[in-house]
Amino acid sequence: MNSFSLRRAAGLLLAGSLSLTAVACSQADDGGTAAGGKVTISVNGQPPQTQPFDRKVFDEDVAEFEAANPDIDIEPHEGFMDPKTFSAKLAGGQLEDVFYAYFTDPANLIARRQAADITEYVKDMPHYDAIRPELRDVFSKDGKVYGVPTANYSMGLLYNRTLFTQAGLNPDQPPKTWDEVREAAKKIAALGDGKVGFAEYSKNNQGGWHFTAWMYSVGGQVARQDGDKWVADFNNDKGREALQHLKDMRWTDNTMGEKQLLVIEDVQQMMGAGQLGMYLAAPDNVPTLVNQFKGDYANYGLTGIPDGEGTLIGGEGYMLNPKASPEKIKAGLKWIQWKFLNPDRFEKNLQRYKDQGQPIGLPVPPVADVWTGDIAAKQTELKEKLATVPVANFKSYVDAKPKGRIEPPNAQQVYAILDNVMQAVLTNRDADISQLLADAEAKVNPVLAQVK
Repeated sequence: MNSFSLRRAAGLLLAGSLSLTAVACSQADDGGTAAGGKVTISVNGQPPQTQPFDRKVFDEDVAEFEAANPDIDIEPHEGFMDPKTFSAKLAGGQLEDVFYAYFTDPANLIARRQAADITEYVKDMPHYDAIRPELRDVFSKDGKVYGVPTANYSMGLLYNRTLFTQAGLNPDQPPKTWDEVREAAKKIAALGDGKVGFAEYSKNNQGGWHFTAWMYSVGGQVARQDGDKWVADFNNDKGREALQHLKDMRWTDNTMGEKQLLVIEDVQQMMGAGQLGMYLAAPDNVPTLVNQFKGDYANYGLTGIPDGEGTLIGGEGYMLNPKASPEKIKAGLKWIQWKFLNPDRFEKNLQRYKDQGQPIGLPVPPVADVWTGDIAAKQTELKEKLATVPVANFKSYVDAKPKGRIEPPNAQQVYAILDNVMQAVLTNRDADISQLLADAEAKVNPVLAQVK
């Protein structure tokens, strides 16, 4: 049992010795504020015991925050938001005061009025205006704010620097366009010995996910709002452009290998084994290649997504229970800012991760990559100062600033349909791209019609 569990267990024993009348007096309709002026807030996002380092960091942060803010008591809950149970927890009074949300969640929660309007409160939140505006927009609607982003990722092009060198390519000048990717893939595949120039997913909804990334990269989209409804928006020139490029690499150039119907683990294994030149990925793939597939940080580079007209972004943030009192909202925002969005704690957080052998210098947490201006510059400076990986290998990714787009509504259902499109292009030389897109559109539109 950790120190917080012990403290709360003691509190429960003490409460049990009090009369019901006394307890009722201390817990009357006070918005979560006890007689002594202390506000208690429940928060989720606590890592499970099976992740001991992350759990230790979280619990240490709770203790430090409470010591610095003696008028606030944090009740941490394991786990994150589960869309299947969210509404029932809210209706039953079981939803935490401060709850985690993926970037795909806020739009629906806001539409259903299942998150508190915090517009007036964020005005007093330190550094809120320095958060990248496109990330703030994920949690906003019609000029009102309903949550705060705390971390994000965006898709880029992950490549093998060793294979680039062997193929006569400059690993410090990675491809910037899909045409350049195609040419680099030819040179890598020409090395022989089973080398694959470029790989792509096409199963388990991952094909549709990456087709979405392709669409964004060339300036297209998968779904758009038409009045008060959503409609498919890929059966067009942008969709045909993306699929034709993929088809040409697969069948005309033969740079994608014979084995298809791949998922992320297949591609990571190929890259970790030194057999793959490039694939679309977020920065968190790099530690996976090293830790699970015996790769080396020095062998990998990450650059911006080809063509750079847009990129798929994802991430997370925190929202507040719509039933939370003003006191709880203020306390909750104070916790979110202190824990996740605190430039004064950048160096401490980086150092303790470094002390535990965690990689420092990648464009991933422990310091949230959500900033603009001077705070972003400070973050970059500290990551370079404490780096344990070659920061220069990922600089072109950090410097690229394509427009970020979140996933489409009902994303997983849409992706399942688009998997079939990707599979057909990658397994059938004679696949009819226009027909595939038309068929997929007819299936996706009913899925999007369900969006409220």
